[in-house]
Amino acid sequence: MKIGIVGLGLMGGSLGLDLKKTKIISKTVGYDHNISHCEEALRLNLVDEIVSFDELKKCDMIFLAIPVEAIIKTLKELKDIPKSCTIVDLGSTKEKIIKNIPKEIRKNVIAAHPMAGTEYFGPSAAIENLYHDNIVVLCNIEDNEEIHKNRAIEIFSHIGMKIVFMDAKEHDRHAAFISHMPHAVSYALANAVMSQEDPQSILILAAGGFKGMSRIAKSSPKMWGDIFKQNKENLLEALEFFQKELSFASHLIKDENWKELEEWMQEGREIHKIL
Repeated sequence: MKIGIVGLGLMGGSLGLDLKKTKIISKTVGYDHNISHCEEALRLNLVDEIVSFDELKKCDMIFLAIPVEAIIKTLKELKDIPKSCTIVDLGSTKEKIIKNIPKEIRKNVIAAHPMAGTEYFGPSAAIENLYHDNIVVLCNIEDNEEIHKNRAIEIFSHIGMKIVFMDAKEHDRHAAFISHMPHAVSYALANAVMSQEDPQSILILAAGGFKGMSRIAKSSPKMWGDIFKQNKENLLEALEFFQKELSFASHLIKDENWKELEEWMQEGREIHKIL
């Protein structure tokens, strides 16, 4: 199969590296609106060739590894692909993307969300085995033709992903709690420190806890702004739950209710029996 990748940053570049190791891919070609990304992707051997957007349409499969708002725009520009071409969107939200797939290609488009990534972006962030042993969620797969469904399952299996099937609405609510809310909290934590009179002096004390919690605040604001926009209602609900818990802890500390505070923290530790 000939594979096309739109977007040659962390997700697209890492996918290119992993696909090169499989025996079912004959060639990987890339497209990115950023010319420097194209040059860097070739230098790093993330793809075999850079092609024009129209050339992408000759591929057997096209992966969209771009921000979620750009995915919607790009799908409209792919309405004229051959019926045999499979498109896989790798966006972090699913319901709005699915609703905006042109009807002409709905059966061709696999709505996927690989639960993998780092806080870095751009071609230089690409790493081998980013996808290996991680989960990929495939949404509303019943709306796809068998050939496209089977191709997606085959590709994700070959790069070592664990496949989960889910409704798009359910996915977006789950993702709001497990992925989107933590990013908002990380940005808030970073801004809380940076708003202080002398943040550099505070950050001298930064150790594992702060660095771990603020790490994902390095992520692309453009990309995450689009995600927050598309999953607005679910994210707001998740943040309300978080604010409720934070407010509860504040009251316990203010009232010096140390025993109940300890019990509250103990309840939080229970999550690691599931993870």
